[in-house]
Amino acid sequence: MRRKGNRIDGVLLLDKAYGETSNAALQKARRLLNAQKAGHTGTLDPLASGLLALTFGEATKYSADLLHADKTYIAEVKLGQTTTTGDLEGEFVQTCPVEVDEADIERVLEQFRGEIRQVPPMFSALKRDGKTLYDLARDGVTIELEPRVVRIEKLQCLGFSEDKLTLEVTCSKGTYIRVLAEDIGKALGCGAHLTGLRRTRVGSLALDNSVTLQALEAMAPEERLACLLPLDALLQTLPAVYLSENDCARLRNGQRLALGLEAAERVRVYGPDKKMVGTARINERGVLAPERLIANMKDIETKND
Repeated sequence: MRRKGNRIDGVLLLDKAYGETSNAALQKARRLLNAQKAGHTGTLDPLASGLLALTFGEATKYSADLLHADKTYIAEVKLGQTTTTGDLEGEFVQTCPVEVDEADIERVLEQFRGEIRQVPPMFSALKRDGKTLYDLARDGVTIELEPRVVRIEKLQCLGFSEDKLTLEVTCSKGTYIRVLAEDIGKALGCGAHLTGLRRTRVGSLALDNSVTLQALEAMAPEERLACLLPLDALLQTLPAVYLSENDCARLRNGQRLALGLEAAERVRVYGPDKKMVGTARINERGVLAPERLIANMKDIETKND
């Protein structure tokens, strides 16, 4: 039985709109491409816009590779006001005068660079006893949460005017930018909340090469397909290994290849036609072992018959 849609393999860099969920954006893109199988590389909050990497077909096997990648955001922060959620969704809690200058801001930002401890927000998708913290918070339940270590690789002030602060943040997985905004406000002594968030980079993928759903809708089908990046777009940080046709066949059959290669935790593997075969690991003895392999088109056509 053939699955609905076409077999499409590749990566689409989507510029997600503000107010839209990641899953809604994924399903719209999937319908526009008429793709059988689709996924994404990690959700982007509805109140955030920007880069959302979508995967189709065989590329979905590598979606998890970007879950742990560093991400870069442009954050808009309003000083002098705090909310119950740390962003515009919450109710206003307190208003304080803003009596800071650029020197104060730079002094405080320095405190948040590198590894920091951050307490996750109650209004989040984290779970406790099977229920999300967001649902517990709406029921009036407050839980004392342990701080977690996150890494702020880059924290730069792009603009400051009266009570408005624009920051560029590159951070590790699990970092909450609205918590960072709140903590910066506390350190400045005036409080703050997040008013806007735009993701500009995930790992090596950049927003510059993205497309909006509106632009995709206006394209002809062949133009939409031309927007797709190859499968290995998600794996550019891994070293590449090229195999002969015979070794490719052996690897596809699950065999380990003693090729005397330099040890590596993970590598991209290509055949003589420079098409990606999948990913593999190389142990300390130089043996290449298959990890996640890409299905042959012939194999898929057989399954669909």
